[in-house]
Amino acid sequence: MAKKIKTIVKIQIPAGAATAQPPVGTALGPHGINLGEFVSRFNSATKEMAGDIIPVEVTIFEDRTYEMKFKTSPAASLLKKAAGIEKGSGNPKKQKVGKVTMAQVREIAEKKMEDLNANDIEAAEKIIMGAARSMGVEVIK
Repeated sequence: MAKKIKTIVKIQIPAGAATAQPPVGTALGPHGINLGEFVSRFNSATKEMAGDIIPVEVTIFEDRTYEMKFKTSPAASLLKKAAGIEKGSGNPKKQKVGKVTMAQVREIAEKKMEDLNANDIEAAEKIIMGAARSMGVEVIK
């Protein structure tokens, strides 16, 4: 028999750097799960991805057990890393802050394919290019 789901919590945490402090503690603490156990499981599962932001979907059951489902890093985070920039532009139409190549866009699209609402790699590339455009990152063809 399936366990009864109490809630689903979605949070973004730096890989291998979760602590029981906010945002983890404030998001998961009220649901009564063991924060120390969650932090150690998350950190051990993500230690090889250090430096990335990892979205995690935590399904919490009535008996206070939980399941973690990891997603791929946000497109904006991957684009910032590829372009070598600290943050996106405050005015993306007029001020460009970095450049990425189509090869980098394809690589990001392939990495994010499972989390994107796209049927093929070309559609995924268009989604990533849109994210780049809204951040003020220029895509070089």
